[in-house]
Amino acid sequence: MENATMDNKKDILQRFFSLEGKIALVTGSSSGIGREIAVSLAEAGAIIAVHGRDQDRILETCKIIDRKHGKASPFKADLMEIENCRKLTEDIYKAFGRIDILVNCASINRRKPIREVTLEDFDDIVSVNLKSLYFLSQAIYPIMKSQGGGKIINIGSLNMFYGLDTVSVYGMTKGGIGQLTKVMAVEWAADNIQINSIVPGFIDTPLIKPLLLDEKKEKWIRNRIPARRLGNTAELVGVAILLSSDASSYITGQNFIVDGGFLAGGSWNHDEI
Repeated sequence: MENATMDNKKDILQRFFSLEGKIALVTGSSSGIGREIAVSLAEAGAIIAVHGRDQDRILETCKIIDRKHGKASPFKADLMEIENCRKLTEDIYKAFGRIDILVNCASINRRKPIREVTLEDFDDIVSVNLKSLYFLSQAIYPIMKSQGGGKIINIGSLNMFYGLDTVSVYGMTKGGIGQLTKVMAVEWAADNIQINSIVPGFIDTPLIKPLLLDEKKEKWIRNRIPARRLGNTAELVGVAILLSSDASSYITGQNFIVDGGFLAGGSWNHDEI
């Protein structure tokens, strides 16, 4: 009886959460959150198109996936150049013949007060964080439609909902991702394409390392989070697998917040805790 119960559990997990044979493009998967998601989707059975701008880091992600007996191929592209979105799509489609999952994770930030932001800063951040996401999704849409469906996961940020100084352009792009997720979901729902976003809180990645070097900011961050700690990239994996799998076939246009309670609120005296 115990063996039968275990088999039933495995059957349920396989039926709803397996990504066996799915082709997944994870942008920005040469490091950080993107790498963690790419590796985890591979462990769930997906074949990963690993993307980044640094070939050595791309290959390192591929090696990690290979060590875990997954399958991955490297694709280098600079998404600041928007024409590369279509080329990247064509290269991956040529290699695999389909694209089932797109995770838009590529992101950059330059922390500056508004008065110091240059046109170059503005254009670079918008190009990588929002413009490339828009046109990459647009390029992949007809492929997913012709296949009968697909999954798109956009990686957002707390800055979609919470204003912080020195992140004006970054916050603007992430806010745009939140709205774009909803519009894409509405336009493409009838094509069986589900689009959702994952909203990470303060996750321990290279992107926030500079903040942690500032003692005052580091203390504010830790005290402001009800969980009293930073998140780690592995804690985003469950949501990513859910949103990539058949288990989310009727979930679309949603923002999944993974932030240790940050946006839920905080203590009156959190600075003293």
